[in-house]
Amino acid sequence: MVTFLYIAGLLIFIYLFCSITYLLVVAIAGLMYREDPIPEASELANILVLIPSFRDDHIICHTVQEAILHNYPRDKFDVMVVADSLKPMTVQQLRHLGASVLEVNTRMKSRSIHSAMETLLPGQYDLVMLLDADNIMKPDCLRLVNNAYKAGHQAIQCHRTAKNEQTSVALLDAISEEINNHLFRQGQQALGFSAAPSGSGMAFEFNLLKSIFNWKPILENPGEDREIDMQLLKRGIQMHYLPEAWVLDEKVASHDVFEKQRLRWLEAQWYHLRMFWEPDMIGIYKDRHYYNKLVQNLLLPRSLYLVVFSAILVLVIIRYATGWAFFFPVPGWWLSLLLFFLLTLAIAMPSRYYSSPTIKALLSLPALMVAMLRALLKVKTGRKEFIPTPKSYTGLKESQK
Repeated sequence: MVTFLYIAGLLIFIYLFCSITYLLVVAIAGLMYREDPIPEASELANILVLIPSFRDDHIICHTVQEAILHNYPRDKFDVMVVADSLKPMTVQQLRHLGASVLEVNTRMKSRSIHSAMETLLPGQYDLVMLLDADNIMKPDCLRLVNNAYKAGHQAIQCHRTAKNEQTSVALLDAISEEINNHLFRQGQQALGFSAAPSGSGMAFEFNLLKSIFNWKPILENPGEDREIDMQLLKRGIQMHYLPEAWVLDEKVASHDVFEKQRLRWLEAQWYHLRMFWEPDMIGIYKDRHYYNKLVQNLLLPRSLYLVVFSAILVLVIIRYATGWAFFFPVPGWWLSLLLFFLLTLAIAMPSRYYSSPTIKALLSLPALMVAMLRALLKVKTGRKEFIPTPKSYTGLKESQK
């Protein structure tokens, strides 16, 4: 029994050591990264701002109004809402605001995007900007996207950041978003890899996006952002991250919504990890980009790392209380791993979050860890329906406008 515990402990330690070392290297790379500014483009692309919306009647009109007022030349962009289960009055208001509206009954974000792309003519737009129903583009966002597109980038990820931090859960989710930006976008770009898509605030060359959403499996996949990532990998296209092009995104504000969102993310991660061993991936060139993406899919969500380390701390206490050395390596090694993990988070977290509200918000961590465990127990393989998270926040501060 002791031998089994020793082996299990060693395997867990090796996994944690490798994954945390990877994250620490990426965090340091992101900290040191400096990019030459993309030159101002002499031509303006025709852009479609495409907003899939599922039962978001209480917020979609505000989002569309902000999008239409965006400071990109008005004759160079259109706003289109894919209205899934929106009320007739909401649809009428959207059209009155100046958006085109496509009414669908797809109950899946990927199918809504596919339906919209099927209605568009080839060459009608150069770029498609994908927003969620709660997203607000900050000034100059589309101008910066246009510059990147004219510089040769076919897939562009904007800097998605929080527009609400009104609860401890929302604040921690906002911090998590910025850590993701540092590790999986800025850090990846610093090392010469593709930035990971966020799920919204993304712009794509028109034909590229249409080809991705014409691929049948994506239409049955609730984790379309990870599927986009896989399709870009197969095509050898790198997504470019624009840290100065900000898109405000509503963060989850309660434990229940947090659990629902993380369940969707866990299922998407498990689904796409399995795809690396499916026949569709056999012929892909196995270069450093492939293995880097595989490593990313093997990483645990950060809250699960905290769950694992909490369990290890309990075992350390039991070990010292009983004097029974039943696991390996010795506690000092585990403590070192925990410190390296915390160092990684500290490097990746923006300095503005080193504040007393953050310290207070950390008191919510145990409840969020429990929510993450509940989500893990609810994971269902092969889920076909999209798990929506409610959106309602419209209270922008002056500094966000």
